Amino acid sequence: MDIAEIGSLFKKRREFLSLKQEDLAEMSGITTRTINIVETGVGNPSLKTLEKLALVLGLEILVQIKKANE
Repeated sequence: MDIAEIGSLFKKRREFLSLKQEDLAEMSGITTRTINIVETGVGNPSLKTLEKLALVLGLEILVQIKKANE
């Protein structure tokens, strides 16, 4: 999943919860500018930022690391 898909998913979830970006910003401690950048898929947010947003939105981030062929 790329950042544009993640951003779209976050935006849909926020709208489903009837939250404005300002509401999400207040609840997560992330600025509205950063939320907009995440939702439009133009930024490169840190995992910590995504975790904070996901927590408020009731989402879970799972990271899978594939073992390299040695």
